[in-house]
Amino acid sequence: MNEQSILAIVERHRHRDGPLIEVLHEVQEQFGCIPAGAVAAIARGLNLSRAEVHGVVSFYHHFRTRPAGRHLLQVCRAESCQAAGGRAIEAHAKQRLGIDFGQTTADGRFTLEAVYCLGLCACSPAAMLDHEVHGRVTRESLDALVDAAAKAG
Repeated sequence: MNEQSILAIVERHRHRDGPLIEVLHEVQEQFGCIPAGAVAAIARGLNLSRAEVHGVVSFYHHFRTRPAGRHLLQVCRAESCQAAGGRAIEAHAKQRLGIDFGQTTADGRFTLEAVYCLGLCACSPAAMLDHEVHGRVTRESLDALVDAAAKAG
């Protein structure tokens, strides 16, 4: 982590009302996660406590403190997806990748995350792979997505 890069990000967003979320998004985009030392640097730069910054990082599922794998598979766990068979999709994704939510495969290819609404309630269950949202996910379609991503690198 480069503290100067973090402080430059803070400066770009300082003029906004409540800039913390925007700062965290840009830090994660640049570094792949919110690195350990970033919380203190962001807190100093925005005149917040480290607890305030850490609270936001730990509350929102989008932020991570470890880099994700090359491919990020997010499975929706919201009510609509659960009602449409989402638990079976969750279980299948975990079994297929051999990891639990919040983990990355040993080879670093895939990270599996739970999300709590992808906005596709009419097409539940839903998942997102590498920022591309997919609705009416089945075990077979999930396998096809994972296979295609694995082949792509």
